[in-house]
Amino acid sequence: MAGLNRLYLGILYAMAGIAGAMLVWLMISVVVSVTMRNLGLQPFAWLFTSSEYAILYMTMLGAPWLVREKGHVHIELVTAALPGPARRIVSRTVAAICVAVCAMLAWKGGELMLTNIARNDLDVRAYYFPKWILTAAFPVSFGLMAVEFARFVFGDDLLHSGEAGIHE
Repeated sequence: MAGLNRLYLGILYAMAGIAGAMLVWLMISVVVSVTMRNLGLQPFAWLFTSSEYAILYMTMLGAPWLVREKGHVHIELVTAALPGPARRIVSRTVAAICVAVCAMLAWKGGELMLTNIARNDLDVRAYYFPKWILTAAFPVSFGLMAVEFARFVFGDDLLHSGEAGIHE
């Protein structure tokens, strides 16, 4: 079980690392594109397309890690006003709703990816690019987010700390 947990964490952190690398790529591609335009040159066609794909993948690949680290945005105003037992119930209920939503989005994302494969859908911009490669991120990322939110439903740790304000 410990080996499976290490493998899972390795995948989660690798996805976050790839998302971080894509953020760096976005910065580079924007700087190169703007520089080329300012020099009167036409930016490469693949430059803009790769930036769009990177935005999608960066978001999807980094999201499960953000859930694990409680790095997503949420408001603690209500949970801070609740007593401990009520806060635990509210926090676990919110996490359970998040599990349900993420599981549904993973399912629908999987259906979309399979439809893209069956239809041989292509994203036609700079190049002909199979759409399933883009939509494959949905079932994987939302599935892992469902797993991570489930940790807050069934584990010892709560999604909400009950502390309003910024605590860094």
